[in-house]
Amino acid sequence: MTAPAPAQPPVSAAEQSPLARVGRVLFRYRGFVPVPFLLIPLLVPGHQTLRGWLIAAAFIVVGEIIRIVGVAAAGTVTRRRSRDVQRLVTYGIFSWMRNPLYVGNFLVWIGFAIGSGVYWFIPIAVLFFALEYTLIVRYEEGVLESIFGAEYLAYKARTPRWIPRPPAEKSSGPHDVGEALRSEVSTFAQYVALAAAFYIKYRLTT
Repeated sequence: MTAPAPAQPPVSAAEQSPLARVGRVLFRYRGFVPVPFLLIPLLVPGHQTLRGWLIAAAFIVVGEIIRIVGVAAAGTVTRRRSRDVQRLVTYGIFSWMRNPLYVGNFLVWIGFAIGSGVYWFIPIAVLFFALEYTLIVRYEEGVLESIFGAEYLAYKARTPRWIPRPPAEKSSGPHDVGEALRSEVSTFAQYVALAAAFYIKYRLTT
């Protein structure tokens, strides 16, 4: 189900909270935040193995599938840095969890951390992304509460933030898988570039 957003909504208290304000900054630059994180497993010594990369590939594939399904439902608006949200998406994978794209991202980046063979860095990576996405989501939730009010609060109450749970009632809505795949081309290119970088590191250090 989708609902149109009212014009010029008041700003909610949740959107003005200190954590939401920090999250707003991270939200604007969320595409660049993983860059310094990825430099660590690329630059420090690690023990890459075929088994490690097979496990990593499973994380990356599952994470990317979740991303594609989420983008197919919500549309490419998910890539914007704007506060202007036109509709509340509560169907499909969004009826299972409120933040599938961030869950997908988390699995992908943890996959690369596993594949890097820098095993001591994995728990740091988990904490890093858990903190980053928690703060970003605080801001996004505040924005959605400002725009959609009680409707969003009801959705928030029945749908878990991170861990998927089957919805009490099935719902459906438009999905555009083709658009989602086209929008992910640059993401796929990033994965290929990262995999190549780790392969070069492997060849140079073995």
